[in-house]
Amino acid sequence: MKAVHFGAGNIGRGFVGLLLHEGGYELVFSDVAGPLVDAINATDSYTVHEAGPGGVDRVVTGYRAVNSAENPDAVADEVATADVVTCAVGPTVLRFIAPAIVAGLARRSPDLPPLKVMACENAIGATDQLRAEIEKIDPAAAGRAVYANTAVDRIVPAQPAGAGVDVTVEPYYEWTIESGPFEGDLPSIPGAHFVDDLGPYIERKLFTVNTGHAATAYFGAQAGIERISDALADPSIAARVSAALEETSAMLSAVHGLDPEELAAYRAKILDRFRNPELVDTVQRVGRQPLRKLSRHERFIGPAAQAAERGLPTSALVAAIAATTAFDDPADEQSVELQRRLGADDPVALTADVTGLEPGHPLFSAVHAVFAARQRELRAL
Repeated sequence: MKAVHFGAGNIGRGFVGLLLHEGGYELVFSDVAGPLVDAINATDSYTVHEAGPGGVDRVVTGYRAVNSAENPDAVADEVATADVVTCAVGPTVLRFIAPAIVAGLARRSPDLPPLKVMACENAIGATDQLRAEIEKIDPAAAGRAVYANTAVDRIVPAQPAGAGVDVTVEPYYEWTIESGPFEGDLPSIPGAHFVDDLGPYIERKLFTVNTGHAATAYFGAQAGIERISDALADPSIAARVSAALEETSAMLSAVHGLDPEELAAYRAKILDRFRNPELVDTVQRVGRQPLRKLSRHERFIGPAAQAAERGLPTSALVAAIAATTAFDDPADEQSVELQRRLGADDPVALTADVTGLEPGHPLFSAVHAVFAARQRELRAL
């Protein structure tokens, strides 16, 4: 069995690649970063270090890497004979990997079973998005694969200097995959959870883990705190993050019928993970790309909009949105752009453009007030 994984970064090696290796797949990484590809190919094993209670070291072998920028034909050849294709590249990059997948599908023998394609991104319907990009290029080739959406969850912080291709991660992970597209022929992924309906699971993950992580980062940045674990050690920040997650849980219960007690236990588990002092994670890393995180279906506006539409509380989520607008990191391009636009643009138009909310939406006025307040603050400086 062979798996091709696009994106040989820390998540690719420390989460997706690890589980594919443990599932018995020959592992091929595809990446555009030449030095990373060379570093991977210079080793015959790497270690995934699980930092925290119950963590162990796991060794990955039987892999190679291909530079997709320099050798796209080699990537297409690998895809053509693969059983599984996965990716962890970021939702905005899916359109750039689609041509390589199409080229591989076009070369695929008709005697082989359909290629199993799964996008492992922090986004709802990422595999659907990838499939759409593939179908734009070649609908016939697209039909030689099956596509399953997934929800993935593992904290992979910035790596220590000198780690090479080894990766430090938290012990906890969750990989939930919709089972229907495979029609009983499930891929071999130890620890993966196959479900009939992915929707409740992916929203539970995105609107608890991602919402909580980002809220911790933005509240922590406001308080001048550097590390995520230290931010949650502050009782005031912990209370504000907990309040935001209580609002997302109320929405998840109302929309998906999830059990409130189970959601409370899930929230507690997530916050314990963020408190892990052995994961040296910073508010700057987690808080980067605030414009994306304020978009319509992302971790704040997504759950808050659904809550507002049902008359549920949103004040704690709106407070997290306010903290996001105050995130000012000169090293992050989106942070710089957000602060520039807050200082210059009309707040009504800016709110609509950044969040995707219509002015008549029940959440709009509260979020507009946040944008306008941040604008007044910047102009007073």
